[in-house]
Formats: sequence, structure tokens, C-alpha cells
Amino acid sequence: MVATIESALVPVPVGVFLPQMRMTFDQIEAKVRAAEELGYQSAWFMDHLAPPAATDQPMLEGWTTVAALAARTSTIRLGHLVLCGPFRHPALLAKMASSLDVISNGRLDLGIGWGSVPDELRRYGFGDERPAVRAAKLVETLEILEALFTGEPASYAGSHFTVTDARQRPRPVNGRIPIHIGGAGPKLTMPIVRDHADWWNVPSYGVDRYAELRPLAGDGVRVSIQHPIGVAASTAARDETLALLDKRFARWGGVVGGTPDEVATTLRREVDLGIELFILQFSDFGTPESMKLFAEEVLPAL
Repeated sequence: MVATIESALVPVPVGVFLPQMRMTFDQIEAKVRAAEELGYQSAWFMDHLAPPAATDQPMLEGWTTVAALAARTSTIRLGHLVLCGPFRHPALLAKMASSLDVISNGRLDLGIGWGSVPDELRRYGFGDERPAVRAAKLVETLEILEALFTGEPASYAGSHFTVTDARQRPRPVNGRIPIHIGGAGPKLTMPIVRDHADWWNVPSYGVDRYAELRPLAGDGVRVSIQHPIGVAASTAARDETLALLDKRFARWGGVVGGTPDEVATTLRREVDLGIELFILQFSDFGTPESMKLFAEEVLPAL
């Protein structure tokens, strides 16, 4: 068992990533409630019209899922990694985000990107734009969001979006909503992180490039990191846990697994590098048992 640190120290927050495919809403709710009771800081979902690489599988829509969960929870923060920018006009997104933030008493985190699955955008009629165009649209979306979050009349004339004397109220609970941008692309994504994000989310495939990419994010950005993770309940279960983790997530990169001591050692190194939030996808897709094991035997060591 991992030795605990002084009780006066606050552990680094941990969120759980629960992509809402192959699960009923009741199952999703049960996992989020369990995470809330165990002290996880946040729960995160995906935003697709069909699961990537598994389009025959059922999947609940991301925004309505989070809205329903906000009504059934009280402390855990909720968000997406990430919302697909092309799916929603920025003025509509601003209204949706402010409304949900107010309904949840300020518990929304707004993760957003410029669209990671071009084939999905084509299949569902959102066009076939180049990455540079989608990235430019995301910049305009973020600028419009910031203007509308003020609650004052806003006008904006961009190359892709226009609003004229637009006002959006109520305002978010804390005046604005934290913006999370995930990705590792040095040419298109990282400049957006630097100029517009509160948080840079390092995806699992970018973990090995953290030292190279961190300077591109800018000094004022906080950093979260995503890991597929497997925590073995005992030394005897270690090999089985690592095999399952490798089978399901090795291609993602950034996997962390082993006994609680081994997992804690790996994550502590990242705390020392400046990571301020871990967002974890458990190898068993977040059963209450695995989330409890991590909360009790790893989290106190962070």
C-alpha cells in the first residue's frame, strides 16, 4: 500500500474519462456517482455522432448526457475531451455552455477542439475542410465565446462567423468557463492553446513529447494529462492487469499500469514536471472497484 503524505497537503486533482459508448445512461450515471463519492474532481466524455472506429455501436450524444448528469450530481465537475467545434455555431455553443454552467452551479469545463475525425465530418454533412480552416474556425469560436460570456452586446466579424449586437445571458457563474484544449500539433493546435486556453490537455499520444511541447503552450496555461491506466489490486494480479491494459490501450500511448506503488511513482514524476490534473481512462472502463482502489491507494501519494 502506498504511504500517505501529510494530511495538510492537497492531492493533485484526478478526473475520470468515461467515453459514453456501449453503456446505458444508468451505467454512466452509476460510474459518475461513484467517482463523485470517491472524491474524483471531474468526469469527462466524448463528442461524436458515432464512436470512431466502431460506428455500429450505440453512443449517447455528449452534451445532453452531461446535462442529465449535472442534474444528478452535486460536486463533481463535468466536461468533454473534447467538443467538436464544427458541430455547433459559436453563438449557440455560448448559450448552451452558459446555461449548463448555471444549472450545474459552475461545474462545467469547456473542452473543445477543431474536429479530430475528418471522415465523420464528411459523413454527417459538416463539410470537408482542411485542418487549417477548421483550426481557424475554432479560433473565431473561442473569440466569440469570450465576447458573449461578458453578458454585454457583442459584435464580431470574422472570416467564418459573424455576430452583430449579440447578447447572451445569464453569464457563467464565475464570469467565464474554463477552456480546455487538447492536442499535440505544434503548428495548428499549440498556438491556439497558447492564445486561448486556460488548460492544455496532453492526450495520451502526446505524453512522450511533453518536454518538447510544453514551451509551445505558453507560461499562463495550466496542464492536464490523459492516461489509460490499470491498477492491480495485488502483486499477483499485476500481470493480468497489464495484459488487459496493453490489449485495450497500447496503441494510444501514454499507458500507466502496475501496482498502486508503481502507478503512484509514475504519476508523481509528472507532478514534479508541473502536471496539475490527471484525467484517467481505466482499463476496465471505470468500474467502481477500480476507481475505489485508485482513490484509496494511489491518490493520497500524489
